[in-house]
Amino acid sequence: MSSSQWRVPIVVILSGCLIAAIGFGARSALGLFLEPMTQARGWSRETFALALALQNLFWGLGLPIAGMLADKLGASRVIMAGALVYAMGLYLMGTVESASMLYASAGILSGLGIAFSAFSLALAAMVKVVGPEKRSIILGLGTAAGSLGQVVFSPLSQGLIQTIGWPSALSMLALVVLFLIPLAFVLPSATAQERQSAVDQSLRVAMTEAFAHRGFVLLTIGFFVCGFHVAFITVHFPAYLRDLGMEPAIGAWSLSLIGLFNIAGSFLAGFVGHKFSKKYALSAIYVLRAVLITALMILPKTPLVVLVFAAAMGVLWLSTVPLTTGIIAQVFGIRYMATLFGIVFLSHQIGSFLGVWLGGVLYDATGSYNGMWWAGVVLGLLAAAIHLPINEKPLARVSAPSVN
Repeated sequence: MSSSQWRVPIVVILSGCLIAAIGFGARSALGLFLEPMTQARGWSRETFALALALQNLFWGLGLPIAGMLADKLGASRVIMAGALVYAMGLYLMGTVESASMLYASAGILSGLGIAFSAFSLALAAMVKVVGPEKRSIILGLGTAAGSLGQVVFSPLSQGLIQTIGWPSALSMLALVVLFLIPLAFVLPSATAQERQSAVDQSLRVAMTEAFAHRGFVLLTIGFFVCGFHVAFITVHFPAYLRDLGMEPAIGAWSLSLIGLFNIAGSFLAGFVGHKFSKKYALSAIYVLRAVLITALMILPKTPLVVLVFAAAMGVLWLSTVPLTTGIIAQVFGIRYMATLFGIVFLSHQIGSFLGVWLGGVLYDATGSYNGMWWAGVVLGLLAAAIHLPINEKPLARVSAPSVN
């Protein structure tokens, strides 16, 4: 049986979803290691925060390169290589004793590994096996799968930390990440149609075209805010809750709830992007995030309030991804989707770097995270305004049926 016979859409989509679940799930649980690692090694929260901030930054720096390679060679080989580096970074993270080695393992190595095994590469492969009318829905499905990984990995990682210790827990996460290798083998290589498209339009021309488009620039700027919100909460929220006197399990379950409710949010965003304007949906998401953070700040800090906040934020969590990738595919087509999203995602990761690092800096300086929360409110409102002028109309060279 040839590869084209068994690489049918359902197999590719299932494999892509599992890649998203494992890759994103493992990364989303790293905030749970903040307290045990800093206490065991005598590090400040800024030290741990800077390591994960570097991870986000190198994820962002590496993803455009990974996207270019995936668009040229297919996502399969890129994800396999990335999984090896990702697993190595997680394993070494559990063995290092100096801050500089933490930056190298948890930061640079893991960040590059995540970039080259990123769920966005799997998303780009998944949309190539379905018709234009199903792209938004498939993007929502793949993003929801990443959230399912967060649902599973957050309580699992917390349980491993408590039963076998944080170093062994990191080794277990590294082992699970290696399962990305056989899953990536299922993803298709570039098709003959795509190779012909590469002749019709080179990568350089595609990038020049994108940067000349005001909507692409605005989308890139706006995605910075998504990274700021998501990375700050992922890394610092469990410690924030511990500062409020809550049990560690509340932090783990909060992250899990975010992932659980984002499954619904991602599906919903996929369907909304299929039926309605994606830019207006993005603006609404950022306004609602600002409202939720404000509510968290002014309401009593009880476990119920925290868990309701986590559930509501979960609906809005990665729902930006199918809408953002959807606009890219709608306006520019899917040939260089992985590359163009990688460029937009770099802005997201710069926001992630600042969200994680400044959270640690501000906490060490003031003993509080409140300044970061209010900064998130302001940035959310700005992002909502930035998305409104985006022109979602497909470029003239993109055929009308590729709108959704």
